[in-house]
Amino acid sequence: MRLEDRPESDQVEDQRGGGGFGGRHVVGGGLGVVVVAIVVGLLTGNSPLQILQLLVSTSDSNPPVLTPPSQNTGPSGSPSGIEDPDKKFVRIVLGDTEDTWTHIFQEHGRTYTLPRLVLFDGEVASGCGFSSAAVGPFYCPQDAKVYLDLSFFRELSQGFGASGDFARAYVIAHEVGHHVQNLLGLMPEGRQSRDSSIETELQADCFAGVWGNRGDRKGLLEPGDVEDGLRAAAAVGDDALQRMATEHVQPESWTHGSSADRVAALRRGLQSGDPESCRMRGSPVFR
Repeated sequence: MRLEDRPESDQVEDQRGGGGFGGRHVVGGGLGVVVVAIVVGLLTGNSPLQILQLLVSTSDSNPPVLTPPSQNTGPSGSPSGIEDPDKKFVRIVLGDTEDTWTHIFQEHGRTYTLPRLVLFDGEVASGCGFSSAAVGPFYCPQDAKVYLDLSFFRELSQGFGASGDFARAYVIAHEVGHHVQNLLGLMPEGRQSRDSSIETELQADCFAGVWGNRGDRKGLLEPGDVEDGLRAAAAVGDDALQRMATEHVQPESWTHGSSADRVAALRRGLQSGDPESCRMRGSPVFR
């Protein structure tokens, strides 16, 4: 990605080094790692914690161990709150999503309200309750914030085999896609059924693709970026996660969709650049 001299968002909160822990389920986003761990554990009789440790493992040679995070350092051992390349990357990508969705909303006579993005380290308190980094990046509709532990970028590359700038950017754009859903009243209220949950996640993938298309028009993408994003979408499909954990696939337990479905949704947005290509059940996006 061509990130040089791009404007940076000022909507990033750096809460790395903060304390507090809990396990309450978050709403409206994430990559479903904890959900998959619990479901697979129940189906196989294995400990969900053991499944979770497998899913968040970042190295084949070092067995994963879940330990409390350091309160004095941020990602890569840098002091919390200190600017680092990953944080700068987040600010640039978030800033470009702001520009893209502001223009798209204006095209439809609407006003885009900017989301906040919270960087955290290990665990975080959100409007949806306490969550650990193991849940993955997530969006909380109650406080309209995206939450991201930067260590997930390393896990995405080393644990899921999806590297590259656009793979990381796709993760951010997907969660911003949930914010778009929230603003437009597209996010289901209350407990979601399996089908509605998958539809919601696939639409967020498609919205991420819409952003990628608009970014490409502005010269943001480079050769190979799209492939990186599609590889990331395939890596976090429910079938891929379950196969990684147990070598067995249980479609009835899916919450985010298969690898093929996630790739198709992202590709649809990338090819069209039109949010209306991301409709759920034929309902218009901008009503």
